[in-house]
Amino acid sequence: MSTVEATRPVRDLVARGGSGPRAARATARVLAHLVLRMKGTKKSKTCSSIRPVSSYFPSVSQLANSNQSPAAAAEETDTNVDGTTSTTQQQSTAQQQQQQDNPNTHIVVNPEVDSSSTHSENASVELNPDDIVADPGLRKPIEELDVNIRDLARREYLVKGPFQPVGHKFPSKLIAGQMRRFQAKWFKRYDWLEYSVSKDAAFCFYCFLFKQPRAENFGTESFTRVGFSYWKNGIEACDQHVGKNINSAHNKARKYCEAFKNQRQGVDYVLAVATKKDEEEYKARMLIMIGIAKFLLLQALAFRGHDESSGSNNRGNFLEMLKWYKGKDEKAAKLLDSAPTNRQMTAPKIQKQICKACAHVTTKAIIDDIGDKKFAVLVDEARDASIKEQMALVLRYVNNKGQVIERFVGVKHVPDTTSASLKIALDGMLKSLGLSISSVRGQGYDGASNMRGQFHGLQRRILDENPYAFYIHCFAHQLQLVVVSVAKCCSSVLDFFNYATMIVNTVNASCHRKDKLLQSQHDEIVNQIETGDIFTGRGKNQQTNLVRPGDTRWGSHHKTLCRLVHMWKPVLHVLENLSDDATNATQKTTASGLLEKMESFEFVFIMNLMITILGKTNDLSTCLQRKDQNIMRAVGLIGTTLKEVEKIRNTGWDELLEDTEGFCLAHNIVVPNMEDKIPARGRSRCRGSQLVTYYDHFHHEIFNVVLDQIIVEFNNRFAERSTQLLRCIACLDPKNSFANFDNGKLVELARMYADDFSQYDCIVLRDQLATFIVDARDDPNFANCIDLGNLALNMVLTERHKTFPLVYRLIELALILPVATATVERAFSAMKIIKTDLRNKMNDDWMNHSMLCYIERDIFTSIEDDKILDCFQSIRSRKKQVPRVASGSGSSPMIDEEMVG
Repeated sequence: MSTVEATRPVRDLVARGGSGPRAARATARVLAHLVLRMKGTKKSKTCSSIRPVSSYFPSVSQLANSNQSPAAAAEETDTNVDGTTSTTQQQSTAQQQQQQDNPNTHIVVNPEVDSSSTHSENASVELNPDDIVADPGLRKPIEELDVNIRDLARREYLVKGPFQPVGHKFPSKLIAGQMRRFQAKWFKRYDWLEYSVSKDAAFCFYCFLFKQPRAENFGTESFTRVGFSYWKNGIEACDQHVGKNINSAHNKARKYCEAFKNQRQGVDYVLAVATKKDEEEYKARMLIMIGIAKFLLLQALAFRGHDESSGSNNRGNFLEMLKWYKGKDEKAAKLLDSAPTNRQMTAPKIQKQICKACAHVTTKAIIDDIGDKKFAVLVDEARDASIKEQMALVLRYVNNKGQVIERFVGVKHVPDTTSASLKIALDGMLKSLGLSISSVRGQGYDGASNMRGQFHGLQRRILDENPYAFYIHCFAHQLQLVVVSVAKCCSSVLDFFNYATMIVNTVNASCHRKDKLLQSQHDEIVNQIETGDIFTGRGKNQQTNLVRPGDTRWGSHHKTLCRLVHMWKPVLHVLENLSDDATNATQKTTASGLLEKMESFEFVFIMNLMITILGKTNDLSTCLQRKDQNIMRAVGLIGTTLKEVEKIRNTGWDELLEDTEGFCLAHNIVVPNMEDKIPARGRSRCRGSQLVTYYDHFHHEIFNVVLDQIIVEFNNRFAERSTQLLRCIACLDPKNSFANFDNGKLVELARMYADDFSQYDCIVLRDQLATFIVDARDDPNFANCIDLGNLALNMVLTERHKTFPLVYRLIELALILPVATATVERAFSAMKIIKTDLRNKMNDDWMNHSMLCYIERDIFTSIEDDKILDCFQSIRSRKKQVPRVASGSGSSPMIDEEMVG
C-alpha cells in the first residue's frame, strides 16, 4: 500500500468532519504503515529526508483551500493539500519566497515551541498582528498569507467574529433612480454578513475564511474580494449567494468553518487520543494557570524572570508562584507534576495567550454593556518607558441602569502625534471593537493643537465625518490653565512661586537635608502634642514632604503651599543649619536669602492669598475628575466657584489681612504699618519715583489684580457655558422642581441631534415633555434630584425611561458629553506602573492586554475562569480539549477535587 492510499481514510474523515472510533482505527492503520516505512528506510538515509507525520494529515483549513477532494489531490501530486511540497528544502525555498513577497511577515530563528498547539504554530513564520484587520474591505486574503499561519489568522478572525459595526450611519447612493443604502437589519438575518466602511460594500465572513476555488454559485467574488454594493437586490443577492444546494460554495465554507471551530474533529485531537480523565486533568491545570495569571495581572506584576532555568533561585513571578502553589497543595502538586513534559502549559507563549484571553473577555464584557448605545470618546497620547508614543482610548456611555460609565478599552502605538495619524489609529481601534464613529456623540481632549485645532485638529476631522460628535475641552485641564495664568499674573506673585520652588529644591537637595527636615518635623509634632495644640488619632500627624509645583500637575500649587505652612518651622530650621554649616559660599548666600524672604510680610501675605484662592479651585478640580461627573453639574460647580471668588474679591480683604497678621505674630515676623509708603515695584527711590502705601501695594497691586485675573480667566477659559448646546441642556436641570424647564429649547436640543431625532420624533417629543414635567413635579421620587445623573437613575428605577423614551434619550445624550480626561490620565499612570524601565521591551499587545485587565479590574474580576478558558482554547488550535459539560451540570469531580482540595 502506498503512503497516499494509507492516508486516504483519514483525509476523507477529516473532510467530512469525522471523529470517534472509526477515525481512531484509520489513524492507527496510517501510523502502522508509517512505522513500517521508516523501518524499511536505508540506514544511510538521514532522518531529515523522512516526511514528518503531520505532513500526511492536512488541517481542516488546508482542506478548504483544496481544488479538489483531499484524497484525490494528494494521490495525484503527493503534496500537501494547499499545494506546497513537504520536503524540507522546498519548504525552506517557499519560506524565503514568502519573506520576499510579504516583508511584514516575521521569520523567527529559534521559536519557542509548546506542544499544546498545532504544528502550524510551531513553524518558522509568525503571524503579524497588523495583518488582522477588522474592515473586510481592507483585509489581506487568507490565501495570500503564508501557509503556516493561515490557521492562526482564521482563529484570530473567528475570535473577533464578523465585522458588523453597531450604530453605523450607512451612506446612501443612487441606484435605479432611488437613494438606497445597506440595512442594519440584514445583520440579524444573515449571521455571516459583514460590512466594509471603507468600501461601502458587503462581504461574506465564511467565504473569506474558507473560500472555495472555482466556485460556481452567485457572488463568490463579490462577497470575498470586490464586495457587494447593489443594495436594490440586497436580500435576493444574499439568498443567491447562500444557494439552495447544500453543497454550494457558501455552505461548504460554512461547514468547513464549523468543523474548524470544533477542535475535536481536528487531526491533532484525533492523534492525541485522550480520555475524559485526561481532559479533566488538563482543565484543572489550566484553571490553576489562569488563577496565577489573574493575580499577576491585577497586581501589575511581571510574569517572566531573568533566569528561568531549572537551577535558578528566582525563575520569575509566574513560575515561582506556581511552585509556591504546589508547595501549599499536595493534590495540586500531584496534578501538575503528572503532566507530560510537553504539556506543562507554562511556556511564555502560553502565558501571553492566557493574558490575551483575559483581555478579550474583559473587552467583550465592556462592548456588550455598551450595546447599540451612543458614546463619547476620550483620547490622549503619552510616551511609554521605551520612548514610544501611545494613544489611549476611553469610552463614556450611559448603561442600562442610567449610570454614567467611563471604560478604558486600549492603547495604540502611533508613529507620530499628528491629527491624521491619531484619526487613523482611532478608526482602527473602534473598528476592532465592532463600533462605528457614527455612534460618537462627544469628544474630550486636552488643549493640544493637534487635538482641539478648529481647522486641522482631531476634533475637526471627526466633526467632518460626524457633525454630532460635539467637542468639549477638558474642564480639569482648563482649570489648571487658569491656575497657571494666575500664578504669573503679576511680578510679585511670580516672584513668590519662584522663591517657593527654590525653597523646595534647596531643602530637598540632599539626603542629609531631607533627614534633618523630617527629624525637625517629628520633633515639632511631638512638641505640639505635649502642649495640647494638636491631638493624636488614626491617620493624623503623618510625615510629609515638600513637593514642587508643576504646571502640568493638577492641584500641585495648592499642595505645595499647604505643606509649606504645615512644615514652616522645620523648613526654617534646615535653612538656618545650611546657612551656618554649608562650606559653599553660594549655598550659604542662597539659604540666607531664602530665610529673609520667607520671614517677610509680603511672602506670608501672598502665600495666604494663594492658599485661599487655590483651595477653591482645588476642590473644583477634584470634583471635575470624577468618572460619573456630568456636564451640567460641572458647569454649576464652575459657576459656584466663580461666585465664591467674586465674594472674596468684594469682602475678603479684611479677613485675609487679619489671618496674615496672626500668622506673622505667631512666627515673629514684622508686620508693616499699612499707611507707611514705599516705592512702587520696579521703581527707584533715589530717582524720585512715585511712592505708594503698603495698603495700596497689597490691596490694589496684589489682592485685586490676582482676583480680577482669575475671574477673567474663568470667563474666558470656560466659554462652553454660554454655548447654545449647554443652554438647552440646562433646561433639563431638575433642581428646584425643574425651575429651568423650557419645552421649546429642549425641542431645539433634539434638532441638534438630527440623527437621533427625526422630524416626527420632534413633534412627539413636545407632547412627551409636557406630560413628563407634570408627572415629575407631582412625583416625590424626583423631589430630591439635584442633577442629571440622579434624574436618569430615578427614571430607570421608576421605569419612566420606557414611558418617556424620547425624553430619556435627551438625558442620555446630555450625560454622554465628556467633562474631563482624568480617566485617560489615570490610564497613563497605570502604563507607567506596568511598563517600567525594567520591562521596557514589552510589545504593544502584551502591554495593552495587561493595562486593560489592570485598569478595568472590576469587570475582570467578575468574569468566570471558565469563560477565560473557553476563549483561551479558541484562539489557537489545541491538542487537548476541556471536557464537555452537560447543560445544567456543574464542574467535573476531578476539577472540584483538585481546585477545592
